[in-house]
Amino acid sequence: MTAGEKLSVFSARYRWQIIATMTVHIMTLTHGVGVGWLSPSLRLLGSDHSPLGDPITIGEASWMGSLIGLGSLTGNIIFGLLLDRLGRKLCMYFLAIPNMTYWILIYTAQNVGYLYAGRFLAGISGGGCYVVLPIFIAEIADNGVRGALSSMAMMYVSIGMMIGFSLASYLSYHLMPCIAITFPIVFLLAIIGLAETPQYLLRRGRDEQAEKSYYFYKNLKAPKVGDKEASNHDAAKIEFDSFRLQVLSGGITEKITKRDFFNLPTMKVFGLIFVLIICNQLSGSFAIFNYTSHIFAELGSQIDPNTCTIVVGGVQVLSILCAVALVDRCGRRVLLLTSMAGMGLGELTIALLKCFASEEFLAENSWLPLIVMCYVTCIASVGVIPLIFIIIIEMLPAKIRSIGTSLSMATFSGFIFVSLKIYPIMIYDQGLAATMFMSAGMCFFGFIVLGLFLPETKGKLMTH
Repeated sequence: MTAGEKLSVFSARYRWQIIATMTVHIMTLTHGVGVGWLSPSLRLLGSDHSPLGDPITIGEASWMGSLIGLGSLTGNIIFGLLLDRLGRKLCMYFLAIPNMTYWILIYTAQNVGYLYAGRFLAGISGGGCYVVLPIFIAEIADNGVRGALSSMAMMYVSIGMMIGFSLASYLSYHLMPCIAITFPIVFLLAIIGLAETPQYLLRRGRDEQAEKSYYFYKNLKAPKVGDKEASNHDAAKIEFDSFRLQVLSGGITEKITKRDFFNLPTMKVFGLIFVLIICNQLSGSFAIFNYTSHIFAELGSQIDPNTCTIVVGGVQVLSILCAVALVDRCGRRVLLLTSMAGMGLGELTIALLKCFASEEFLAENSWLPLIVMCYVTCIASVGVIPLIFIIIIEMLPAKIRSIGTSLSMATFSGFIFVSLKIYPIMIYDQGLAATMFMSAGMCFFGFIVLGLFLPETKGKLMTH
């Protein structure tokens, strides 16, 4: 493919890249199912009909919610350390094991300790997904579709959460895990046919396998074996040789040293990643969706909270689809900054409604909170929520990409844990308005800092 050539996303060249992305995201969807299981199940576990015998307490429910965050942090670190040692594909096999154990523990649970262990293991699996899968996808994808394929992760999580919420709401406690455990099993069977990424194989000096992998993911016909003269002029062979030189020139075969991290350009990258992470989490992009029902109640909505949750979830999925369609056309920077500014305005609206709208006004316009929350969900899902993974990976140098992604995702998981802990405290102690003013302030802070310093990474070569 020539440098300036534009291909349709349905081009034969992208076929295996799209199939591979959809295949590996079965695991991301599976993680979403596990996350979505909690909300409906807590009502049953806290009732007199609890399958554990005694109802769980509020404190135990809180730990069940937050342990997945600690597990995610652990998974970020474990899989970050394993990624360059074992390879992307072998790590993907290991992603399924903690998730399968999670569903087994739910089915066999005799007390809340089983569920604590299960939630922690589910977190390890999810944390591993956020390290392994974005790197795998970024390394197999062409520049023209890399943004779209990489931004699909949160769409699959959102779909999985809706599936988990629905199954746990309408199926019996012991039937749900029997169905859910089939997802990681399907994932294990589906990835058997996928090749390891060419970058990893070149890092390991396995050039012949790297060449086959490159042809597989680019859907290219390999040159004829034994005809060296024809091979030297083969377009696919020339393209791979050029790719190989670009990869090796990035220093990925050299030993990683402290100097690779502690130099001005790399430290600037990590600084921007840190700002991106704190703005993503403290803007409420994750936390407020966990307290949607409470926000509706605070604003006097008369609509059923479960109905609102499903509507907001549907809006999120459709909005992330828009991000997938736009990210390689508009670029990462424009979408992110537009999303951050729009989200800040939406949260400011919620705060002003809480401060100044009368109870009579809110009662007469009970549809308004749902509209505002759908707007916040929509604008956040176009940029702030789905783009963080691809921007982090594209900004990091190739040589330290695996370790750098692991450190970034560990920081991300840490802030998820922090935001899930501080948001309910702020909402109940300081009030919804103060919480939304703080969240909007973080959005505007991120808009200014990232607007000044964040580079556009669209089209960046993944070999450097």
